[in-house]
Amino acid sequence: MSTTVESNERPDYDEVIQTIADYVIDYKVDSEEAWNTARNCLMDTLGCGLLALRFPECSKHLGPLVEGTTVPNGARVPGTQFRMDPAKAAWDIGCIIRWLDFNDTWLAAEWGHPSDNLGGILATADYISQKRISKGEKPLTMKTVLEAMIKAHEIQGNLAIENSFNRVGLDHVVLVKVASTAVVTWLTGGSREQIMAAVSQAWVDGQSLRTYRHAPNAGSRKSWAAGDATSRAVRLADITMRGEMGIPGALTAPQWGFYDVLFNKTNKDQQLKPKEDWEFKFQRDYGSYVMENILFKLSFPAEFHAQTACEAAVTLHSEVKGRVDDIEKVEITTHESAIRIISKHGKLANPADRDHCLQYMTAVPLIFGELTADHYENGFHENNPVIDTIREKMEVIENKQYSQDYHDPQKRSIANALQVFFKDGTHTEKVEVEYPIGHRRRREEGFPVLESKFKANLATRFPEPRVKSIFEQCRQQQSFENIAVNEFMDMFVI
Repeated sequence: MSTTVESNERPDYDEVIQTIADYVIDYKVDSEEAWNTARNCLMDTLGCGLLALRFPECSKHLGPLVEGTTVPNGARVPGTQFRMDPAKAAWDIGCIIRWLDFNDTWLAAEWGHPSDNLGGILATADYISQKRISKGEKPLTMKTVLEAMIKAHEIQGNLAIENSFNRVGLDHVVLVKVASTAVVTWLTGGSREQIMAAVSQAWVDGQSLRTYRHAPNAGSRKSWAAGDATSRAVRLADITMRGEMGIPGALTAPQWGFYDVLFNKTNKDQQLKPKEDWEFKFQRDYGSYVMENILFKLSFPAEFHAQTACEAAVTLHSEVKGRVDDIEKVEITTHESAIRIISKHGKLANPADRDHCLQYMTAVPLIFGELTADHYENGFHENNPVIDTIREKMEVIENKQYSQDYHDPQKRSIANALQVFFKDGTHTEKVEVEYPIGHRRRREEGFPVLESKFKANLATRFPEPRVKSIFEQCRQQQSFENIAVNEFMDMFVI
């Protein structure tokens, strides 16, 4: 009897990991569109976080694990008085910016919100800057933060274009963890070897299941999962910078690697699938494509696949107002991803369940003419049973062309159409919205809306003179890039 012993020769890092490290270190961002979009993305993301502080279910998660703890040079959490270690600060920042599902979005084979990475980026940059100042050194500038954002967006988004993690049951926050780990390690001065080591740790880490995003288990974890991921990235970067070794074959190791264990390398009969079915695929090289094409949520705090449906509903509100009881049927024509992710029937258990329900997010603006974060709360839902009555009359239909255009890299549309039919045989026009206002194709139309949204969100936390000061300092690209990170964070301290 003989036993086959596998080679114990340590391999080179997986190519996917090497490519990420090389991109973070070597790529020079030369796209003015990317720089400008990143600044607007930062403004929008922080505004979403400030707005979320109004909700106790969010704010209860914030603050040091040991109450009263103070951390020298600790990272700040915008809109609060907290000063904490960068890992917990990253958790808190990540939590507030995602709580209302109102920050940017990326839609492809995998979905996600690349600005989630800002939790780790901003907390780390603030801590580094304060530490440098305490030593008489120069702090980081906001241009470095924007560069880190562009690169984190690109890593998360590029991995998502052709690779569907949701189809194997994994949540997209695995990509937040990987992208944040890469750029946070770079921010802290990591070498190519250290960035690869840290990224390998992110791939072999425990990964979140999507259970909490789907019926019947949808719940509030989906609002802090990305904060948890970007915080974990800060911790993994710290571990690596202390000298911890990496795992070179984190993805490709037979039996034990990510592909074998988590990415369905084998079928249900444990037979090996073709290599092209389980290794990551890439549509393009890393650059600044994702930031340039990022989707902003400007009008509605709603899961992005429903944004155009909400806009169509607002358009039809004037025709439906006063005739809600006469509605016979409502047709929502949409794309396959929306049906798979957010089309729901039956009871909705909580706000997190409602803001991921296509029918609910369409019914509210159709009936009331608007959709805000408050419309998901239990009290509003309980006091307006007409919402569920209309939901029961909704028919969701896939348009194959919508589904194709959703994946087309030249279009990246998120189309929905809405039509209401009444009991007397009349009906409204069919309103189709192909691109939401936050789409690249509607960018010029969208930026003024983004700025108004930012100012309104600032006003939920700060007095008018401070709102005006913050806004003016954030809206000019060149001067903004030169602001020291610690000075920028000072503007948001309570």
